[in-house]
Amino acid sequence: MQPTYATTRPCEERHFSSFDNAELFYRHWPATEVSDGPRRAIVLFHRGHEHGGRMAHLADELELPGFDIFAWDARGLGLSEGERGAAENYGVLVKDVDEFMRHIAQTHSIAIENVAAIGQSFGAVTLATWVHDYAPRLRGMVLAAPAFRINLLVPGALAGLRLLYAVRGNYFVKSYVKPTQLTHDPARIASYAADSLITRPIAANILLDVADAGQRVVADAAAIHVPAQILISGDDQVVYEEPQDRFFGNLSSPIKEIHRFPGFLHDNLGELDRAQPIALARAFIMRVFAEAPARPLALLEAHQQGFTKTEFDQLSRPAGSALARLYWAMGRFWIKVGGRFSKGIKNGLATGFDSGSTLDYVYQNHRQGLTPIGKIVDGVFLNSIGWRGIRIRRAHLERLIGQAIGLLHAAGQPVRLLDIAAGHGRYALAAAAQNPGQIEHILLRDYSPANVADGRRLIAGQGLAGIAQFEQGDAFDAAGLAALQPRPTLAIVSGLYELFADNDLVRTSLAGLADAVEPGGYLLYTNQPWHPQLEMIARSLTSHRDNGAWVMRRRVQAEMDELVAQAGFEKLDQLTDQWGIFTVSIARRGGGTTTESAAAMV
Repeated sequence: MQPTYATTRPCEERHFSSFDNAELFYRHWPATEVSDGPRRAIVLFHRGHEHGGRMAHLADELELPGFDIFAWDARGLGLSEGERGAAENYGVLVKDVDEFMRHIAQTHSIAIENVAAIGQSFGAVTLATWVHDYAPRLRGMVLAAPAFRINLLVPGALAGLRLLYAVRGNYFVKSYVKPTQLTHDPARIASYAADSLITRPIAANILLDVADAGQRVVADAAAIHVPAQILISGDDQVVYEEPQDRFFGNLSSPIKEIHRFPGFLHDNLGELDRAQPIALARAFIMRVFAEAPARPLALLEAHQQGFTKTEFDQLSRPAGSALARLYWAMGRFWIKVGGRFSKGIKNGLATGFDSGSTLDYVYQNHRQGLTPIGKIVDGVFLNSIGWRGIRIRRAHLERLIGQAIGLLHAAGQPVRLLDIAAGHGRYALAAAAQNPGQIEHILLRDYSPANVADGRRLIAGQGLAGIAQFEQGDAFDAAGLAALQPRPTLAIVSGLYELFADNDLVRTSLAGLADAVEPGGYLLYTNQPWHPQLEMIARSLTSHRDNGAWVMRRRVQAEMDELVAQAGFEKLDQLTDQWGIFTVSIARRGGGTTTESAAAMV
């Protein structure tokens, strides 16, 4: 029998289908007062092992009757579907947040800019990761005791868990946390102990993934511009305080607050004296709603100033010390040695590791090399985290191409596909094969004559010459793009803008695409907001441009989305790999009914 969580506000119990059709449960407390202006909402994200019912008390205690309040049960927890305490990877849980927020926007008619979110512990990390990776125009977020680093009690426990995971694969870890470590409130201690919906085991892959995500988001919090409030428990035995302070210090949010509560245990919003942090959360929410939604327009000039420009400049210079320069010189030496055995490394050295030829080899993902050792080296090359992410990006591109084709057909529009920097064009041609008879015309373009020649051979080999053509073209020639005929209804820019630091170049290209794409048509674009091997790539790998160093200025997702919005496209959806490295987004060209298109994406 499920426990009950009484509130004075009437509660509705609902479900929504996430991106993979998993049915997730949530509670909805409709606003009890009608306020002027658009509807507003608070969305609650619970701790690990728990469920939304344990945050139900906030529906009353926040004392915000003019707000709708929502609380989900995360996948695999509470009343939601999924293996108990498990998911394929942590990125699935982050994407679930994105789907939940879009469900609220579409089903309950509450725009994301009129939503504030409150996350506790594990839920706070998931909320912060979503904000970092997906760059939503959220009104504000409250992070209560965020579990950026969990106290696993035993020194070296995390390394031990990783080793065990590498040896035996996935397994489950049972939570050591007792209710007396969460709160001094006797009623909440008793309800926790009796709660049949609490799931104490957690899958090791999720525990390890959330540790990695917490570290990444803390280090890269400068990418976050959403107003944020951090509530820290002074006697927290479950998570560490130091990463919470670093996260706050790194935030770029124009409005940010941090508060500490001496003597409070981990569940600071459920503590015996919780009135104080709840009052501060309420005041913060009212503060951010008293101001217009912030838009980080300064990011449009991030190529001239800002933390990614500083990072880019540092990577463009030689390493700072003689020891570091020797280290990277040895790395380049061993890469050249590897190139004598591994076909992939040899190809990268010859054409550039960012070339269309290298990308095509990575897509094929077939180990080739001189002698069995060469195949082993090639396997290590192909299995690097960046190339794994690239292959996921390709799968995400193909998925969104299919969705865009469905949307165009539903609207009675022809499918005319344009890729302005196609490389060999494999994913566009794969889309044609996966959607036979649904594409009227495909135009692939690339600046490299070698890529054009290889792409034409692919078109001929797949028997697509009747609908597809490949030509040489400059992706940054706005006038040339605008003049393309027939006008495309689906444009693709994949892996191109990431190679160029200058936003003015990107603006020019997007302006040409905005003129080229039919109103109501779609744009698919990729981005690389983060990469764990950025310095290794800059110090060790060569680019196809003049065979120089491959130095990238990454764009945070909010920056890329703002460039696309400025060109006249409305973002509808985004897919991201589980590490937060590569994103693929779909946006719609103005001139049609965007509400129907957005709804069709779910």
